[in-house]
Amino acid sequence: MDGAGRLARSQRSPRPQADLKAAAIGVVLLLREWLGWKRRAVRRSIDREPPRKLIALLQRLPKRAGIGATVLLLLGSAGLGMVRGGHVEQTSAALSDARNAVANYVGFRITTVAINGRKQLTQDEVLASGGVNGRSSLLFLDAAVVRDKLKGNPWIADATVLKLYPGRLQIDIVERSPFALWQQDGRLSVIADDGAVLEPYLSRRFISLPLVVGKGAETHARDFLALLGQYPQVRSTTKAAVFVGERRWNLRLKDGLDIRLPENDVAHALAALSKLDKEEDG
Repeated sequence: MDGAGRLARSQRSPRPQADLKAAAIGVVLLLREWLGWKRRAVRRSIDREPPRKLIALLQRLPKRAGIGATVLLLLGSAGLGMVRGGHVEQTSAALSDARNAVANYVGFRITTVAINGRKQLTQDEVLASGGVNGRSSLLFLDAAVVRDKLKGNPWIADATVLKLYPGRLQIDIVERSPFALWQQDGRLSVIADDGAVLEPYLSRRFISLPLVVGKGAETHARDFLALLGQYPQVRSTTKAAVFVGERRWNLRLKDGLDIRLPENDVAHALAALSKLDKEEDG
């Protein structure tokens, strides 16, 4: 208490602060010493000679192992460069041409080509579809691949490829037949009876084919035109068959008149129309 009877405010001793400062300095010194020891340990490990086991292992490797590893590294780098640069296809084609050139040189050149079953396609078109050219060799020609490529041509329904050594290639194809003209969205195409689009209509040799119009008409044309063929009187006056709403047919006659056929019982409607035409002619 002070002289007035009040508790005297305690005075903080400077010793705790001095102790903390000393402790902090000690920690810093210990860390510095520990880090210095780690650096010396790393330096000693670097200066130390390689283990004898590692040296023995390296000595047992073949003398040309380094060359082989270098070649593999270069090939891997070249492959990665081709992939990233987009040159894989060009490189593959160049390698294929090189091996075909060797095979042709030693006697496996394709000297004779026989193509059977073609009617609409030329020989050059068939060979181009199969990927066969003047650089191809019979030895490295993959018959299965050629067949698949041929079937990728819409005119070719099926194909058989035979390799007859040393230099004869035989290709038998089954062509689709042009069945009708199909008009859709202002485009006119030649189609087969299964609805496959064979080619755009460019040649007048197909002008006599029946015309079907509308979405879905190409796949339904075979059945409808077969039914229409049973009534030649009606078919002879029909200019086009129009598939409406992918459900029913209209007949557009040559005089410009449109006949709306029902969705069901089409045969009955065609029979009535044929009878009417005969009565008018009579």
